[in-house]
Amino acid sequence: MQTIVVAGAGLAGLTTAEALRQEGFDGTIVLVGEEARPPYERPPLSKEVLTGRGSGRSLDLRSEAELAALDLDLRLGVRAVALRPGGRAVELSDGSELTADGVVVATGARARRPGTDLPGVHVLRTLDDAEEVRAGLLRHGRVVVVGAGFVGAEVAASARSLGAEVTLLEAADTPLTRVVDPRIGAVLAELHRDNGVELRLGVPVTAFEGTGRLERVRLADGSAVETPLAVAGLGVALNTEWLAGSGVALDPGGGVRCDEYSATSLPGVYAVGDLASWPHPRYGGRLRLEHWTNAEEQARAAAHNLLAGEGARQPYRPVPYFWSDQYGMKIQLLGQASPADTVEVVHGSAEDRKFVAFFGRAGRLVGVLGLRSTPKVMRYRPLLAEPTSWEDALAAAGR
Repeated sequence: MQTIVVAGAGLAGLTTAEALRQEGFDGTIVLVGEEARPPYERPPLSKEVLTGRGSGRSLDLRSEAELAALDLDLRLGVRAVALRPGGRAVELSDGSELTADGVVVATGARARRPGTDLPGVHVLRTLDDAEEVRAGLLRHGRVVVVGAGFVGAEVAASARSLGAEVTLLEAADTPLTRVVDPRIGAVLAELHRDNGVELRLGVPVTAFEGTGRLERVRLADGSAVETPLAVAGLGVALNTEWLAGSGVALDPGGGVRCDEYSATSLPGVYAVGDLASWPHPRYGGRLRLEHWTNAEEQARAAAHNLLAGEGARQPYRPVPYFWSDQYGMKIQLLGQASPADTVEVVHGSAEDRKFVAFFGRAGRLVGVLGLRSTPKVMRYRPLLAEPTSWEDALAAAGR
């Protein structure tokens, strides 16, 4: 290979480029990024940036010197708009075209936007988004957060740390309904209430209303919450439109369908990060993870496999790991916490807001979640690296 194009300059894309160099690739690496600024971290946006503890260059994933050492053809402020399978040509939004021996799809996702353009209604995905939300919080001291997933929960916690009045709305009956079992979701709901958040569950949002700018959020039960500022945490839309007609297969949900080596259906094309879907033998079916750790680990695996060739490739079978910081407390999740047949707190207690919980499915341990219990949680990572029965997992915890 002489030229590899990495489409997407977030954590997954930059780590891919870095890993290619570490694997010994000395050819041309073209790194394409839609945002004009150098690659930066996204997890701090809902925490440090909103609270004023971090901004701008402090978020850069690598220093100028580190980027220069990678010797990249860095194309910032442009995006990939098409992939032509013949010759693996990547067309860019500035009209240029890149011909590559290998392509890595790392274009990630964008925030799903609510159906309104009213000023005062925001999403949180980029540094610009975070700075606008922070300005609104400081100006108004009041916010409605729509969606109690991890982003919504972190925005609510950060807003409370600034002294803002916060109403958190969730259509499901518990927060984080797609991520954790409702029995643990209920505990996290109380964590918000402990910290002064007005939490309203089980009532979908039907409209954002106002004359000229946002004035209220209307709910399905006919009630409304008055607010000049709203942040919608409605999940993401995957940036895969540019792959249409390329021959790269997609899942029904839009994820780029990869094999266990992160290779797509098109030879020489791999996918990493938020949009990559691949089979995982310990969890059944396919996984697609929007986690910082996965973006980094999968990028390194894909870089190795792209260069290694058929005989030396290694399957990507990680222990999924995610964390969230809320109200000065760290929530950590290893594996999967939903769906679960069995949930058991093995250390601490939910009442003390300090615990470790095991999640079981079909007689096996599939997930470990901890609140304010970092050392204990990480102790159980080896149990998830291999199939572990529920009984053996409980025995390891001294139950």
